[in-house]
Amino acid sequence: MNDHDLDNYGFATRVIHAAQDPKEGQGALATPIYLSSTFCFDDIAGYIKVKTENEGYTYTRSGNPTNRVLEKKLAVLECGEDCVVTASGMGAIGSTLLSCLKCGDHVVCGKAVYGPTAALMRETLPDFGIETTFVDSSDVTAVWSALTPKTKILYFEVPSNPNLLITDITEMSGIAHEIGALLIIDNTFAPPPIQYPLKLGANIVVHSLTKYINGHGDVLGGAVIGSKEIIDTIKTKGVMRSCGTPLSPMNSYLVLRGMKTLDLRIRRHCDSALQIARYLEFHPYVQKVFYPGLESFEGHDVAKKQMNGLYSGIMAFDLNENIKGLTALEAGQKLLKCLKIPKIAVSLGDPDSLIEQPAAMTHRTVPKQDREAAGISDGLIRFSVGLEDPQDIIHDFEQAMALL
Repeated sequence: MNDHDLDNYGFATRVIHAAQDPKEGQGALATPIYLSSTFCFDDIAGYIKVKTENEGYTYTRSGNPTNRVLEKKLAVLECGEDCVVTASGMGAIGSTLLSCLKCGDHVVCGKAVYGPTAALMRETLPDFGIETTFVDSSDVTAVWSALTPKTKILYFEVPSNPNLLITDITEMSGIAHEIGALLIIDNTFAPPPIQYPLKLGANIVVHSLTKYINGHGDVLGGAVIGSKEIIDTIKTKGVMRSCGTPLSPMNSYLVLRGMKTLDLRIRRHCDSALQIARYLEFHPYVQKVFYPGLESFEGHDVAKKQMNGLYSGIMAFDLNENIKGLTALEAGQKLLKCLKIPKIAVSLGDPDSLIEQPAAMTHRTVPKQDREAAGISDGLIRFSVGLEDPQDIIHDFEQAMALL
């Protein structure tokens, strides 16, 4: 079965078979791991041919057969022309921005993004003469107001980290294309089969493969997907030269193995998350639940339009102040300690439920006023719903809330 045949098949079939041909690996069903830093040639002409035609392998920092299978599979799943995989999600983001921007350029970024991404925008890019304006990307007027003649990139997480804000990707793509900028979407929270940003007009998709795509909590990895022209630039300028951030072949193998169950896992994550969000929505200690699948959620209508009936396995919720005399920050920390099933940890997309308090953990380094402007309160809790029985998780929340 070649990749062109897969166009007629569903997502579950494509995620298993895309780019993986046993004939190319001595008949092995599982993709072989090529743990070699360098590759050999019969003569100099052979080396020059590979470098000139960009087909074949010379050194794993510039390409590896195991990595290439993963890149081809991700390109198929995200409906892109090509892909480059990196050592982490931040490797993907950093390589992309440093490849696509130059001194004097300007970025418009969503106001609620992953802490290290915000730090890169606020602290590192200005050293290169690149400025960033943070906006509420659900407000089209605010986005237009943030644009300048130097705006080269619109960058949004959809949904955003940690409070699941929804951006209309089609609308943002129209703005970006009108001004000649690139639209970059971090699709980590809503990977296929949930959301397809490139089909909605985005130019580039970035992922932390560490999360849902690998799905087992044992790998760091990142990916960038887009047109062949864009990916060639990012791969050469960013991944190979500036950052030196290729994914290890062993990790590529593990991601490929994890992806085999992506369709099953995503649907279970999303179904369980919706059940738990509905429970928390009416809990007296909870001020607000941030989950796109809830009809009460502000971005629900846009999410319904672009997320294919699946709303991610991650949610957030704000606890009330003065629960039995506790501040929201104190109540959140006590709640996390009282829960038995979810583990207190950063990251998401694992079989295990993971829970964290952004103000004290993932977004601790973001200035308080910037956090609050992005809607990240001290009492906000981010919850990555795992693959456990959802009723067990609900019962766990019931006993933990009773102990506050």
